[in-house]
Amino acid sequence: MSNHPIVFEEWKTADGALIAVARLNTPKALNSLSLEMIRLLTPQLKRWAQDDNVRAVWIEAEGDKAFCAGGDIVALYRSMTEPQSGSGASEGEAFFIEEYELDYLIHSFPKPVVCWAHGIVMGGGIGIMAGASHRVVTEASKLAMPESSIGLYPDVAAGWFLNRAPGRTGLFLGLTGARMNAADALFIGLADRFVKHERKSAVVADLIAQNWQGEDAFALVGSVLRQHENQSADALPESPVRTHFDEINRVTDADSLTDMVAQMKALSNGEGWLAKATRPLESASPTSLALCWQHLRNCRLDSLREVLDKEVTLSGNCLKKGEFVEGVRALLIDKDKQPRWRYASLAEMDSAWIDSFFKH
Repeated sequence: MSNHPIVFEEWKTADGALIAVARLNTPKALNSLSLEMIRLLTPQLKRWAQDDNVRAVWIEAEGDKAFCAGGDIVALYRSMTEPQSGSGASEGEAFFIEEYELDYLIHSFPKPVVCWAHGIVMGGGIGIMAGASHRVVTEASKLAMPESSIGLYPDVAAGWFLNRAPGRTGLFLGLTGARMNAADALFIGLADRFVKHERKSAVVADLIAQNWQGEDAFALVGSVLRQHENQSADALPESPVRTHFDEINRVTDADSLTDMVAQMKALSNGEGWLAKATRPLESASPTSLALCWQHLRNCRLDSLREVLDKEVTLSGNCLKKGEFVEGVRALLIDKDKQPRWRYASLAEMDSAWIDSFFKH
């Protein structure tokens, strides 16, 4: 195995065209996305976009545990706590600016992008996956946007894609950070195909065996994936989000965020998926919950580009205002799981504090 954080390959097809491959390659870190990885992947994707021999891009990850468990939070913590050398953007600010540029590049890529999203896909991993034209989930896919547990908010264009989920499921998943399985991802529009992981090598072989010259590359990829999806149907799990759709819409129907969170928390005492999904609200940062709620409201009618521009501002302020650094400290650095949030509850929150996150 290569020691490069991303491995690039090109697979030659039957007619001499190329399928370009990017493999996230830090499995011990659950393929967490670092600034170095972003700076390797972005220019490579731009080159592939310009290369007429490249007909499609395939993005995958090394190891069976995770496609990408999110951004390199420990590096962001260092950026927030250590003195910065020189002027200009801090490492943390550069990370968010360049990550969102990468996300936009994938969303707007002129050729098919297949993302094989096997295992854990969280935060920054969803940022890479969400923009792909063909997003494949497997029986082991576990997706989540759990940023409210670390004093951040669902970013990587979540203001765009969570607003496009059915009903208020996007808001529910953004506030709770609840884990989704493959069927949930299909239901809310974050995935396109379910294929059993054991079929991956057969999918690749079929793509390589195609004649790409003069063909619609998007249709060709879709056709191959559809065949394998049809042969994987027996392994597709139930979708809890779909099963509990009416209840999710009921508890997210409120005139204030405080009332909404109270309704959601009332579910956390029971058993089953809804109770497990809402339990993290107890320890979530009230600031994060307010940021998520406000951000989704602000972005309701925005384009993808407008959402990402707003997230640059919002994430930059999260780096400076202390809530994010405290959340990471409690969960990942000191691991005491006792974050001292600026406001202990939504009821105590100063609205001017939340407003300040949205200003340049």
